[in-house]
Amino acid sequence: MHKHFKLSLLVAVFLAFITTSCMQEKGEYSMHCVAFYNLENLFDTINQEGVTDEEFIPAGKKRWTPDRYLEKLDNMARVISLIGLGDSTPDGAVLLGVCELENAGVMEDLANTDILKDRNYKFVHYDSPYYRGMDVALFYQPKYFTVLSSASHELNMPEIENFTTRAQLLVTGILDGDTIHVIVNHWPSRRGGEEGSRHLRVAAAGLTRSIADSLFNINSHANIIVMGDLNDDPVNKSVKETLGTNNNPEGMNKYQFYNPFENLHTVDYGSLAYRGSWNLFDQILVSRALTGEDCSSYKIYGANIFKEEFLIQQEGKYKGYPWRTYSYDDYIGGYSDHLPVYVYLAKKNK
Repeated sequence: MHKHFKLSLLVAVFLAFITTSCMQEKGEYSMHCVAFYNLENLFDTINQEGVTDEEFIPAGKKRWTPDRYLEKLDNMARVISLIGLGDSTPDGAVLLGVCELENAGVMEDLANTDILKDRNYKFVHYDSPYYRGMDVALFYQPKYFTVLSSASHELNMPEIENFTTRAQLLVTGILDGDTIHVIVNHWPSRRGGEEGSRHLRVAAAGLTRSIADSLFNINSHANIIVMGDLNDDPVNKSVKETLGTNNNPEGMNKYQFYNPFENLHTVDYGSLAYRGSWNLFDQILVSRALTGEDCSSYKIYGANIFKEEFLIQQEGKYKGYPWRTYSYDDYIGGYSDHLPVYVYLAKKNK
């Protein structure tokens, strides 16, 4: 079922990755891609009762028609089909966290596109309380990953009147014999400014930390993957301090998360651009059990941003930025204002 490869045959693209100590010995390995993608307002064209989605209907200000919806689905499917695709990962992303999707129906439509249907993606999704009706979800390929359990965790802030945000999704499953826990996030935005909204993301990070700690209390060596659009960079307080991350896998304590994306982020390189500089809000972090030299179980091998030329705007005011679906209310037919991110997990064959 798994595509194997010789370490000596690794292609040059891996040299751009931040690698851990695993895979130093010669031999055959199994490899899987794990990814995250902000789909940027993947709404259907039907007005959903109880949420604010009126702009994404045919009569709304964005004139969101069935043809535009279908084009958006095909655009998203094209990107997803290519993330992490290679000789050793012929089925691309085995696990794919997503955010900014309206409901289970759009997940079903995306999985059934002509581009993706052969992957047989299944998904885990819960409706969030967020007033805009946008959720997080996890796609998985059942021939590689078996879901054991899932839960949705809401961030409650009673001190803030009418506060809602996206729930956090926990999915536990088996990947080639290894138990993996995945926490999918979309933390509160920076609306109102980074400083003024910081406490919201610190609170969201605290919820993620609490979910992780509940897993560590059961097994201190738990394989945990935290992924999402965190609306903060790797060095911001919510990520670095509240969640507890380290950019050096050899310097971690047992409950920290290794964040390879901290070493990737520069002013010119990230997953989204704003006012002439790049942020790296989209990140994938792993617990200490997924790092190290013992490749008898899955370990992180590398991390990168899926920054292909076709995802970048080629002209106009926002040349060089991610090519999005709308420029304000003008439909420009692009992909998303975020670029996908991905990591590889590798395991030595017995």
